[in-house]
Amino acid sequence: MNCNDHTFLGLSPEAQQAVTRRTFLARSAGGLGMAALGSLFGGSTQAAGMAGMPHHAPKAKRVIYLFQSGAPSQMDLFDPKPAMAGRRGEDLPASIRQGQRLTTMTSGQSKFPVAPSIFKFAQHGKSGAWFSDLMPHMSKLADEWTIIRSMHTEAINHDPAITFMQTGSQLAGRPSIGSWVGYGLGSTNRDLPAYVVLTSFGSGRPDDQPLYDRLWSAGFLPSKHQGVKFRNKGDRVLYLSNPPGMDSETRRETLDELAALNQSRFDAVGDPEIQARVAQYEMAFKMQASVPELLDISKEPASVLEMYGPDVKRPGSYASNCLLARRLAERDVRFVQLFHMGWDHHGGLPAALKGQCKDTDQATAALITDLKQRGLLDDTLIVWGGEFGRTIYSQGALTETNYGRDHHPRCFTMLMAGAGVKKGFTFGATDDFCYNITENPVHVHDLNATIMHLLGMDHERLTFRYQGRDFRLTDIHGTVVKSVLA
Repeated sequence: MNCNDHTFLGLSPEAQQAVTRRTFLARSAGGLGMAALGSLFGGSTQAAGMAGMPHHAPKAKRVIYLFQSGAPSQMDLFDPKPAMAGRRGEDLPASIRQGQRLTTMTSGQSKFPVAPSIFKFAQHGKSGAWFSDLMPHMSKLADEWTIIRSMHTEAINHDPAITFMQTGSQLAGRPSIGSWVGYGLGSTNRDLPAYVVLTSFGSGRPDDQPLYDRLWSAGFLPSKHQGVKFRNKGDRVLYLSNPPGMDSETRRETLDELAALNQSRFDAVGDPEIQARVAQYEMAFKMQASVPELLDISKEPASVLEMYGPDVKRPGSYASNCLLARRLAERDVRFVQLFHMGWDHHGGLPAALKGQCKDTDQATAALITDLKQRGLLDDTLIVWGGEFGRTIYSQGALTETNYGRDHHPRCFTMLMAGAGVKKGFTFGATDDFCYNITENPVHVHDLNATIMHLLGMDHERLTFRYQGRDFRLTDIHGTVVKSVLA
């Protein structure tokens, strides 16, 4: 359609303006909306992602990202610092701090007393990986984990740090990592979204930092790539149930009529979001049948339920979500993300940390064991960790049995297991104060580049043009951490 076409001349001024802005984007390179249209008519475009994807042979088909929101204390869990036992209560040396900026929560302290961990550490497995006694189940899988002790980030407060981990930017509005994966690779399950989000509240601190839906947003990518959140109460997916008086047959007829109207509008203005809307309607219709079956764990063997722990039958618990993640992996959902809140321990850390580990330790180990027993771990990548680390010095009063820790972006620990990563491998190191990285620093952009690489994508080539600029998950940064690859 051109500007002299009778169809164009018959449009309203608003529609004419929309055409001039959007028609080229919508109809070049096969049309950004065609993937959505393919799902409506049962074509193959839904399963396919971007043209030419994957860039190379993938090691992982899917990712389960166990995000521990609030920042777990690395020196109390995975990075032991025995030298600190003899320095309890000493002020953190200025030579270690090196003028690092502090949060407003500790910047007013006159001293920064060293708080050694009160938890016992031991080496596990043939690899000799270190775990504290708070992780008795995860430590049994020591020879499955790659432990990265040298993670670092720029963000020092929760919201920008979590946003940065998920989107590659501290400012809200960019697409999340799961949305980038769905955009690049598409979905291999026509009845479930490519990107599913699950959330749970920690018992260590139930009133912890809130989570925002924008953390799994598609940003400026087509909206069909946004994460679909499964709720903890009521309808697990909002608006999935038919309203009173609406049966499945009537719903199908309604969607067909809406699809015809939307197609007519798309033919006129070429807005790709129209096609995304059609795809979302269709996905919701399919999920009305697929989600109840997915959530029904009544046929799971008692031995499996026992493996995940007593909380597994409570919807919305971390254990329940881990089992659900395995069921989603079985159905080839591309990216599953669990957000577990409660790790923000500025005070009362020992008691709160015990609660968090009780929530997560057994279920995390069960998920990996369950996947392995079913032959799914070989092509599933597991990622475990939070948005930054914790300080060796105590926030507030330090006693023999109690302390708190402030935010620390300069070093923290992440764990990976499964597809494409080394087994029983520890990478990177920090100084005796667990304050600065001494070996093999790994930035957030490097981690994300590595995840994309394992999925068969070159993070530098997976881009989306928006407002005149080519954007990507890793911005203009990121290097694949080849040392952790199997």
